[in-house]
Amino acid sequence: MANFTFKDIVGQEMIKEQLQGAIANNKVSHAYIINGENRSGKEFIAKIFAQTLLCEKGETDPCCECPSCQKAMSGNHHDIIFVSHEKPNTIGVDDIRDGINDTVFIKPYSSNYKIYIIQEAEKMTPQAQNALLKTIEEPPEYAVFILLCNSIDMILPTILSRCVVLNMKPVKDEQMREYLMKDMMVPDYRAEICVAFARGNVGRARSLASSEDFDKIRTDALSLLKNIYDMEIVEIMEALKKIKEYSFDINDYLDIMAVWYRDVLLFKATHDMNHLVFRDEIQNITKVASRTDYEGIEEVIDALSKAKSRLSSNVNYELTMELLLMTIKEN
Repeated sequence: MANFTFKDIVGQEMIKEQLQGAIANNKVSHAYIINGENRSGKEFIAKIFAQTLLCEKGETDPCCECPSCQKAMSGNHHDIIFVSHEKPNTIGVDDIRDGINDTVFIKPYSSNYKIYIIQEAEKMTPQAQNALLKTIEEPPEYAVFILLCNSIDMILPTILSRCVVLNMKPVKDEQMREYLMKDMMVPDYRAEICVAFARGNVGRARSLASSEDFDKIRTDALSLLKNIYDMEIVEIMEALKKIKEYSFDINDYLDIMAVWYRDVLLFKATHDMNHLVFRDEIQNITKVASRTDYEGIEEVIDALSKAKSRLSSNVNYELTMELLLMTIKEN
């Protein structure tokens, strides 16, 4: 981890204020939940908070110079423990016992706090959550638990009631654009596209901005959308196989499609190309907008959203994508 402080967190002013206020007023809670979608920056915030708590200067920002900060930045601080799990989609009771309960009453090595960070906390089984509950009900005074969560609905009410819940908010487009252009030196036209796809998610914007495959994915996705009306079923099936061969998040591919159709909908309603993301595709957008009615466009956008939801629930990939592409073709 480089020299990052609270100032480097893009957006999330309320979370920053709450965490720094807790440090300043010496009112740090024993348990926090940072809730937000994947890649939204939850772990980044947790690391900065943990480093600040352990910093030897005792300020509301880490100094990034003391031995404690140096250890935290290198990922080798004994008093910052990342709770791991053996099974990919489940955090079991043994993971909580081995990662937390068996060590929590051993005092910190060199700090005032001992911090446990649980990634993907929503994957804890009910039994694992109950094992954690026993510890956070009566924790040692030095223990701080930070649960990083993609879906707070999966957390038991008994856990929620004992945690300070911090909800990530979508970052404003202007803030995101400024961050990409100033901090990542991304050209303005590319920053514009990344902001549109990221929809307030800094991690996704950063990932897209630095992806070597992004331009190829974009080209292929738009090519499919432009030609799908004239494609036979066999060709659509071939396109499905090709999509699966990419080594990227399928949600990024679906997001490109969704942004394209939002452009079509916007142009159909306003006939103004100035606010389109894919302004360079105006000819094709005009063509689709003129031959598709509002109901058809909205049906496709809804189908894209349903496809993402189905894939996240592990519904069969081929079946989900076939249904989506047939809906696009029919509209």
